[in-house]
Amino acid sequence: MALSRGLRCCQRVFSWIPVLIITSVVLWSYYAYVFELCLFTLTNTLEKVVYLLVFHVCFVMFSWTYWKSIFTPPASPCKKFQLSYSDKQRYEMEERPDAQKQILVEIAKKLPIFTRAQSGAIRFCDRCQVLKPDRCHHCSVCETCVLKMDHHCPWVNNCVGFSNYKFFLLFLSYSMLYCIYIAATVFQYFLKFWVGDFPNKSAKFHILFLMFVALMFFVSLMFLFGYHCWLVAKNRSTLEAFSAPVFVTGPDKNGFNVGIRKNLEQVFGEDRRLWFIPVLTSQGNGHYFPLKSQSSEFQNPLLANEDMWEESDDGSEEGSLVEDQDPSVTIEMEE
Repeated sequence: MALSRGLRCCQRVFSWIPVLIITSVVLWSYYAYVFELCLFTLTNTLEKVVYLLVFHVCFVMFSWTYWKSIFTPPASPCKKFQLSYSDKQRYEMEERPDAQKQILVEIAKKLPIFTRAQSGAIRFCDRCQVLKPDRCHHCSVCETCVLKMDHHCPWVNNCVGFSNYKFFLLFLSYSMLYCIYIAATVFQYFLKFWVGDFPNKSAKFHILFLMFVALMFFVSLMFLFGYHCWLVAKNRSTLEAFSAPVFVTGPDKNGFNVGIRKNLEQVFGEDRRLWFIPVLTSQGNGHYFPLKSQSSEFQNPLLANEDMWEESDDGSEEGSLVEDQDPSVTIEMEE
C-alpha cells in the first residue's frame, strides 16, 4: 500500500515536467524578446514601444488561457448520476447479476442517457459508481469520470473536457499568435545576423533561437489547432473521432452534429463578444447534449431536455425519459 502511494506521488510530480518545460521556454522567450531584442537592440523608440505593447497583449492572453487550461478542474457527473445510498445498498446486497443489472436499468430510466457501450449496454463506471452521461469517460490519470472528455493532455497536466475545452482551444490559438508575432518581428534581425550586420552581438544567440523555436512551435500547433477546429465543426471529441459514439440504433459518428453554428455555440456560447475571452460560456452543464435527430424538436434543445430530469421540490425525479430507454438493455461495467 505504501509502495502504491509512493508511485502515485512520483507520478504526480513527474506529470508536471511537461508544464515546467513549456513554462521555462516561455519565460526565456519573454526575456529574450523584451530585454535582448527590444530594450538592448532596438534603437527606434516608437518601434520599441509598439513591439513591447503588442507582445505583452499576446503574452498576457497566452498566459491567461494556459493557466485556465491547467487549473480548471475537470467536471465530473453530478449526484443524479451517482448511485444513492439506498440504491447502492440494494445493488451490493443483490447477488444475482441479472437483478443487479435491472436495478441499474431502473436508475438509468430517470436520466437523459442516449449513448451505449460498444456492446449496446448502458455505460456504467464501476470505479466511480456512476452511470456515465453521454460523452463522459473515465480518465485513469485523473482517476475520475470527466464530462465530455476529449483527451488527457500532458502539456497542461489536465483532462481536456467540458469545463476547459474552450480554454484549451484559446490556448492553442493564442500560442500560435504568440509564436507568429515573435517570428514576424524577429525575422529582419534574424536576416541581419546571417549577413553579419547585427548591432548587438550579445543578443545573437537569443535572436537565432527565438526564430527557430517560434517557427517550430507554430508549425506543430498549427496542425493540432486545425484538427481541433475540424472536431468542433463536426461536434466530436478526440475520443469520438477514433471511436464513434454508439446509440440505440448503432454507431453514429455524426450523432451530436447539429450544424456548424450550433456546434460552435455549444463550445463558445451565443455571445460572440466573449468567444475569445477565457471565461466559461459553453452551453449546458455537460450532462446532456442535443442529438442530430432531435435538433429540430426544440428551439433550444440543449436546455429543453435538462428540464425533464431536474429534481422537484419533494425530491422526486421528474420526466423519466422512459421512451428513450430500452428495458431490455443491460449494463456493462466499464472503467
